[in-house]
Amino acid sequence: MIISASYRTDIPAFYSAWLKARIEAGYALVPNPYSGKPSRVGLRPEEVDGYVFWTRNARPARAIFEALAADRMPFVVQYTVTGYPSSLEQSVPPVEATIADIVSLSEQFGPRAVVWRYDPVFWSSLTPPDFHRENVARLARQLSGSVDEVTFSAAHIYRKTRRNTEESARKSGFEWRDPEPEEKAALLQELAAISAEAGLRPTLCSQPDLLGGDLSPARCIDADRLADIAGHPLESRQKGNRPGCLCAESRDIGSYDSCPHGCVYCYAVERRERAKTALKRHDPAGEMLLPPEPAG
Repeated sequence: MIISASYRTDIPAFYSAWLKARIEAGYALVPNPYSGKPSRVGLRPEEVDGYVFWTRNARPARAIFEALAADRMPFVVQYTVTGYPSSLEQSVPPVEATIADIVSLSEQFGPRAVVWRYDPVFWSSLTPPDFHRENVARLARQLSGSVDEVTFSAAHIYRKTRRNTEESARKSGFEWRDPEPEEKAALLQELAAISAEAGLRPTLCSQPDLLGGDLSPARCIDADRLADIAGHPLESRQKGNRPGCLCAESRDIGSYDSCPHGCVYCYAVERRERAKTALKRHDPAGEMLLPPEPAG
């Protein structure tokens, strides 16, 4: 089984000590995001085909990556760097530090081990189309040769996303919008062309209606990439998380409402204060990422 760590939260940035302890223990307990009922996920080497990490700051997890590589366990880091203003991303690492970390990871583990995510593309007065064009061109130049793929998506405005974004817009004085699909597709295809010119393969995550130009569908849980790194085929089947998702089957070991980066467009956090409280409740020695919330 492929282990996803995690599209529900940033485990490398905030919960690396817990993950290291769970890998050493050989299992983690993961609550069902709807019922809360925990299930056991095996993490022994014979139970795991590879890991996919999702993060904005992989530096705290470097020792984990080194241990996995020493054990010939393949892994891929889905590394998000957008360089948006702090009104949209309250506490992510500085762009230059993130770029340096991606380059370092690529040098140590190879360019197939890291995928750059410019995700999501967000339309606002702080990030108009020209911002994205110039930003992607700059980042692509810096990352060319260190990664071979960049994954895009257009921001999906969920109910909680809208609330958090509107609240931040009122406080910080910016405007934002959710364009029509035709406008989204046009900009995404421009950004894809810019990335392709820099030598990167541009992919689009789970939005088949917006594909076109140089864009191809993303496989964020990519069994073929993991197999390339491992040097042997992996048994897997496609089992996406939503319509249009081409990911291989995996088990995610994270929990929602636990990432305090403070990105206003985030689908995984209801309120940043709730995520900050979750981090305080976290026990690095616990079987689960977060202990059950007290009754009442």
